[in-house]
Amino acid sequence: MKVLKFGGSSVKDYQNIQKVLNIIEEKSKEDQLAVVVSAFGKTTDTLLKSAQLAKSKDESYLTLINEVERHHFETIENLIGNNSHNVIERTNELFNQLKTLHKGCYLLEELSPKAKAIISSFGERLSSYIISEAAKERLNATFKDSQELIITDNNYLKAQVDFETTYSNCSSYFNENDFQVVVLPGFIAKCYNGQTTTLGRGGSDYTASIYAAAVHAEELQIWTDVSGMFTANPTIVKQAEPIRHISYQEAMEMSHFGAKVIYPPTIQPVREMRIPLVIKNTNAPNDEGTFITLNTDKSSSVKGISYIENIALLTVEGSGMVGISGVSKRLFEALSDDDINVILITQASSEHTICVGVLEEDAEKAVSSINKKFEIEINQKKIDPIHTEKNLSILALVGDNMKNHQGLSGKMFSALGKNNVNIRAIAQGASEKNISAVIKRSDAKKALNTLHEQFFGEQTKQLNLFVTGVGNVGNRFLAQLQQQKEYLQEQLKLNVRVVGLSNSKKMYFDEQGIDLQNWKDLLLNKGETTGLDLFHAKAKALNLRNSVFVDNTANEHVSKMYQQYLENNIAVVTCNKIACASELNNYKTLKKVSKQFNAPFLFETNVGAGLPIIDTLKNLIASGDRVHKIQAVLSGSLNFVFNNFNNTNTFHDIVEQAQHEGYTEPDPKIDLSGVDVARKILILARESGYELELSDIENQSFLPQESLDTSNNKDFYESLTKFESHFQEIYAKANNENCKLKYVAEFIDGKAKVGLQHIPQDHPFYNLEGSDNIVLFFTDRYPVQPLQIKGAGAGADVTASGIFADVIRVANN
Repeated sequence: MKVLKFGGSSVKDYQNIQKVLNIIEEKSKEDQLAVVVSAFGKTTDTLLKSAQLAKSKDESYLTLINEVERHHFETIENLIGNNSHNVIERTNELFNQLKTLHKGCYLLEELSPKAKAIISSFGERLSSYIISEAAKERLNATFKDSQELIITDNNYLKAQVDFETTYSNCSSYFNENDFQVVVLPGFIAKCYNGQTTTLGRGGSDYTASIYAAAVHAEELQIWTDVSGMFTANPTIVKQAEPIRHISYQEAMEMSHFGAKVIYPPTIQPVREMRIPLVIKNTNAPNDEGTFITLNTDKSSSVKGISYIENIALLTVEGSGMVGISGVSKRLFEALSDDDINVILITQASSEHTICVGVLEEDAEKAVSSINKKFEIEINQKKIDPIHTEKNLSILALVGDNMKNHQGLSGKMFSALGKNNVNIRAIAQGASEKNISAVIKRSDAKKALNTLHEQFFGEQTKQLNLFVTGVGNVGNRFLAQLQQQKEYLQEQLKLNVRVVGLSNSKKMYFDEQGIDLQNWKDLLLNKGETTGLDLFHAKAKALNLRNSVFVDNTANEHVSKMYQQYLENNIAVVTCNKIACASELNNYKTLKKVSKQFNAPFLFETNVGAGLPIIDTLKNLIASGDRVHKIQAVLSGSLNFVFNNFNNTNTFHDIVEQAQHEGYTEPDPKIDLSGVDVARKILILARESGYELELSDIENQSFLPQESLDTSNNKDFYESLTKFESHFQEIYAKANNENCKLKYVAEFIDGKAKVGLQHIPQDHPFYNLEGSDNIVLFFTDRYPVQPLQIKGAGAGADVTASGIFADVIRVANN
């Protein structure tokens, strides 16, 4: 014999009940069945709500009852054929009783536990009767009232089962039963004097388990709307998968911590009899589901990650607790006396502090109970007033085999720490089947996804990017991401998603990842008005793990937002040089905040676009080398200009070409004035360990003062035309010396300068072509022959590739 239980979601309407009947019909071909059913979806909650309204003299209770009644008769109409008249008559009788009970609550303005139990029992009484009548038309089926079999004490709402009497009743009934299918209501029972009782939350599951244990069933099947227990809540963790096989103990731990497909009391009866329990999906009956037995495979250490929301943490603290026996007893006695369930307990070995986690709805009552119990000690200041923290969640790793794997706690807390999830309390039993941590409720989603990524699957790491600036560089960066998506997933085990996009006018977000094939259309047509604070606020509110802010602009205002991102554990990757070349204190602050909040701050493309200049310099310094001198051509745009400018063209035209090909900043004066190069040598000097300001860099500009004083591109280009003879003179002078013009940055023993130089033929800079950059590092280890880095140093593609590389570095952090 097998016992099948169908929950409220499985019998919520006549369409679903048809699915249930199909499953019962198929299963009954091989086995005799006891079928336990819940109330139609949400019926019990609605009846309890209507009863409360009646007690409060609110006549809208009638509206709720009428809605429930209408739904049941609609189900009968679509489900029952020939015998519908008798079913309608019996259902009318039950609803008349229900309305009479509500009328009593209304007149008496009272809703006792006894009345609440009777009213809440009607959901199962109605559903089981209607479903049994529908089953009779297709199968050799009958109805049996669970109140005639399950006997309890008189705790009407959380009744304790008399197992000896109940098992005896069940054995007698089922031994004499000749029907292939018996339909029974879940949740309800009767006490010794014949009054209706209920079995509490998850009572229908519990009913099915009692029957399975009583008849030594071959198997208990719990049918719901999901395909088993999952490694995490699939509505929050999209990568969560069904757990194929789990032990009773693991299932118990998971169910305690929020896995609502099964409730803890359900497991105990079948566990004692070692009856397998299977969780199946009514909507996908062929799915394997979750198989629960005494033992399970030992291949994986962690079986699942669960959490409980709406937790309050109460802290009892004081010097008067140290070495005093009975403090814990009094604390838990106080909570027990007020029927407050303690979900988590942790105590410091110093005995100075005890923390308990309770449901937030019980927090005020719990504080009152504890304060009353320790009133004398609090008045004597031996114990501090109870400290309460709300808006918390409890996160738990669950697995029988965790005790045999070293370092699990370390992995758990390290993963959370890297994502700035602060842990308020920790609890771990000696059995090591559960490691629990109390965290902010707002961090629960990020924490669950972080831990699932850490412990399950192929260890694919997800990066969530917030990208601002979608011009030349940003456009190419997004194209590269789209192109390399499969490679990143298959080869590097990285799932890089762009979650937020922004230009100067609009922003667009998609928490599941923006379609990079259509990002322009999405930003244009579905984007909302943007702003630097708005974009940051949205990224912060999403609170996603492994978040990265990518700045593809040259905007000073954007650079001033970096600290806010870093303080929210959002890494910053930028090609914008302004922040790292800003005031020294700001540069230091960004570095400090990056370390403090474990949020990488990467800016490789600040110098040399995609060339590994800063990364190489960092490795030199980290390995103990010291930089004495740097010589470099750091402006791809200026190198392009002076490689192409001669006496057969104009300086104006070459600069315009450089801008058109994407080598210059949007404002080309930034490049030609030498400010851009000054910023770059400043960044290299700072990364070498020297403390310099931008004003310390000597800038030997070749531009006329009138060109430097222009305020827009139009005036700037006009000035270049006006001073063409000046630029031709500069070219002629170098050409006459058989030299090339190169804009060189130099840093020597703490001092730096930038400016045009005549480069002779035997110099490493002489043959630097196109927009290439070159850097020479003279260090302790490279005193004569410098370490040389050379390559393309400008252009949207190479800059985008440098940003891409920094994003990968964040992933590897």
